[in-house]
Amino acid sequence: MKTSLSWDGEAVIAVDQRALPGEYRLLRLATVDELIEAVQSLAIRGAPALGLAGALGVALSALRRKTTGDDATEAVTADAGRIARARPTAVNLEWGVRRALGRLGDGPDAVLAEALAMIEEDAATNRAAALRAADLVLSLTQRRPLRILTHCNTGRLATAAGGTALGAILELAERDCVAEVLVDETRPLLQGSRLTAWELGEAGVPYRICVDSAAAAAMARGLVDCVLVGADRIAANGDVANKIGTYGLALAAAHHRIPFLVVAPESTWDRTLPDGSAILIEERDPAEVTHCAGTALAPVGAGVYNPAFDVTPASLVTAAVSEERTVSRPRTRDSGT
Repeated sequence: MKTSLSWDGEAVIAVDQRALPGEYRLLRLATVDELIEAVQSLAIRGAPALGLAGALGVALSALRRKTTGDDATEAVTADAGRIARARPTAVNLEWGVRRALGRLGDGPDAVLAEALAMIEEDAATNRAAALRAADLVLSLTQRRPLRILTHCNTGRLATAAGGTALGAILELAERDCVAEVLVDETRPLLQGSRLTAWELGEAGVPYRICVDSAAAAAMARGLVDCVLVGADRIAANGDVANKIGTYGLALAAAHHRIPFLVVAPESTWDRTLPDGSAILIEERDPAEVTHCAGTALAPVGAGVYNPAFDVTPASLVTAAVSEERTVSRPRTRDSGT
């Protein structure tokens, strides 16, 4: 399957990211409820992929109303609201829902056509952003080949195809500019060691999984030339919400004067938010931390702080790269960047 999300004529087909790397499994999501469950359980995850899932979910709702003869506008709008609230931090989800819903007046088929067009657009968007980011990495670094550190998963599983930050890494690898990728395990759900490592292995790119808490030590030992990450939401001032642990990486990279780049599509920018303080941070089920594969890892009743994301201040971001532009921050001695 070349894309992480597709349409089979009646339902959404998605790669079940929960099953990897042990099993490559496809989900067939025929109802809005099934799609919402897939989003909330992280079977579908990654900011761009969530936007596409949101649009396809609206199409599912609209097409179902078409076959039942129910009044579409009110019911589909209600379904759209439920989909948009499934993962509150990722602005792409709401963006995808809103864009597809905007075609409802033209009929259910128009909604589906919009969602499918978005899948094609996303692949092109990722490619453009990856090329721009790869060029920027080479302009900011001197050593060849490069040692790159990345966090979470930003490849084709998190998008329609290609990927954002991981797409840039794969582009650099195609240019023979990558010696090794350090892949943060990305606790507690291990999207790095499960998903990014799987994608890099498929592409034949050398990698090692990095214990999350070892990333700063790797930088201190000279094992990292550049950090490349994605984003789930970027505020108007450039503050970046991304998978928990990103902020710590940015602090360490600033201390060691290592370029810290964010690669994300324009749809991830939320210009209604002046800065990152207004970004709603999702807190997830404590069982993700206290248990693994059904085995308890903590005492019964242990309290858990399990935020899905953190916010990295714009001052720590060397540059944010989209398909259209590069927004750079000046490097200053006082900030250590």
